[in-house]
Amino acid sequence: MRVLPIRYTSDVAAVTRFYQVLGLQPGPVSRPGGWLELPAEGGTLAIHRADGDDVGRCELAFEAGEPLEDVAARLRTAGFEPGPVLDEGFGQSMRVRDPDGVWVQINLYDRELYT
Repeated sequence: MRVLPIRYTSDVAAVTRFYQVLGLQPGPVSRPGGWLELPAEGGTLAIHRADGDDVGRCELAFEAGEPLEDVAARLRTAGFEPGPVLDEGFGQSMRVRDPDGVWVQINLYDRELYT
């Protein structure tokens, strides 16, 4: 799995510019433009267009390299109950709460769907 923090913003261009100044370079962009990836050595920073209370929020997410059903089965065996695997415009996702109750998102990408 690769770490993928998701930074929610109302101004994708401004936030992207900020992280470019820090040294990250743009990667894949969704067709509608509301999602941008900035690959880094240890993972990827995702920028996601948002509004309201989500602006400024950062969510911990991971990019899986295996079917999410397999990840969900491991979580259940260990006593953690994930939410359902959902079909998304980019592939599939599911969420699960960590021991502190914080939501963690796990995604399986189909790059052909959004780039």
